[in-house]
Amino acid sequence: MRREPVVGLLPLFLKLYDERLPGLRAPLEKWAAEIAAGLRAEGARVAMAKTCRVKGEAAEALRRFKGEDVDIIVTLHLAYAPSLEFAGVLAAARRPILLLDTTPDVSFGLDVHPDRILYNHGIHGVQDLACMLRRMGVAYEIAAGHARASDVLRRAADIARAAFAARTLRRARVLRIGPAFEGMGDFAVTKEVLRGKLGITVEAIAPSALARPVRAVSAARIEAELAADRARYAVAAPPDVHRRSVRVGLGLRALLDAKAYDAVSLNFAAFDSRQGPVDTVPFLEVSKAMARGIGYAGEGDVLTAALVGALSRAFGRTTFTETFCPDWKGNAIFLAHMGEINPEVAARKPRLVERDFPWTGARNPAILACAPAPGPAVLVNLAPGPDDTFALLVAPVDVLGDAKNAELRQGVRGWVRPRRPLPGFLEEYSRRGGTHHSALVLGDRAEAMMAFARFAGIEAERL
Repeated sequence: MRREPVVGLLPLFLKLYDERLPGLRAPLEKWAAEIAAGLRAEGARVAMAKTCRVKGEAAEALRRFKGEDVDIIVTLHLAYAPSLEFAGVLAAARRPILLLDTTPDVSFGLDVHPDRILYNHGIHGVQDLACMLRRMGVAYEIAAGHARASDVLRRAADIARAAFAARTLRRARVLRIGPAFEGMGDFAVTKEVLRGKLGITVEAIAPSALARPVRAVSAARIEAELAADRARYAVAAPPDVHRRSVRVGLGLRALLDAKAYDAVSLNFAAFDSRQGPVDTVPFLEVSKAMARGIGYAGEGDVLTAALVGALSRAFGRTTFTETFCPDWKGNAIFLAHMGEINPEVAARKPRLVERDFPWTGARNPAILACAPAPGPAVLVNLAPGPDDTFALLVAPVDVLGDAKNAELRQGVRGWVRPRRPLPGFLEEYSRRGGTHHSALVLGDRAEAMMAFARFAGIEAERL
């Protein structure tokens, strides 16, 4: 269910140059094609418009972009292009806008030849357009740098992913299985507020509603899934535990697919039967679902589930997680949960193990035991605030190594280190109302997360 962001690349040029300098445009259009190829190499799908010189040409290009349902419009100034030709039509497009501020030449120093001026002066067209968009109250993002000598195209592609993630969040359909965990208030938001403020639609069922799709799972389908698990995971769970988790999980998968849900949240406490087809908690399947781009959060937290789904579908390597314990000495936070993790984030091949489950009468489930891969990451929290407001808390962190204790390695675990002393980080996090459920996105994606919040119309705060 993941897909690449769709970029509408809009090259801009000055009509006067075509009239007076007819040889100028061709080499710049060749450079624009290189920019398009670079964005594709960064994982974007590019719909490239013909070079636009006047308002009518830009309007036609944006009509085409609308037909192709682009996630974001990226402007590229081939040379100076006057803002009043383009600002109005960009505003009317009602799509996120990114101004790509770059030029063909990486060097423009003291020894430059004057012939290169006309090939590298698009930046003042960027400034003209940015000023006008701001004056008009039109939101935009900007990414500056040389395409080959910086990471500007990676950043631009990430901003495009942020635009896609924001669209995904604001039309998310989330399934909640069981009621929200009793007494847990930080993520408790009514369906009406989620729909009205964020565009998230919630549907709720009891675990018993899984009985029919679970019964419909064929023996052949179960065997095929068991074989697939043995190939992708190190299976250590007893065969009966593995089989029942797969059987219940495939029933859940069928329901999610049939109704095209974007995310799911389940309350483990609602799974309380050892009898019948739904006799265990489908922790294994929700982990697999995250790898397919379906959001998840525990305890009935549909808010974080929608967030995880939006970010996972756009960026990949995203998992639901929960802050558990502070490591004051190591300046780190221990992350864990009962049995849910996206295997895409795993440092090594996950182990599929039996999990003791004393919490209800349900049978022991199989889970994936693993830790996230070390390296830079972002802890992202969607925090409800006063008067039905929301804030996105964006915390760049470093994922640390794996647990040394063998027993701890039998479950979901991980440590992250914030980029500031832990006491101050935790104080600021809770001053801003951060909840105990979050998304963990691997990679240096903090800038993209801030753009995601702006595209989604959510206040963003970087910690």
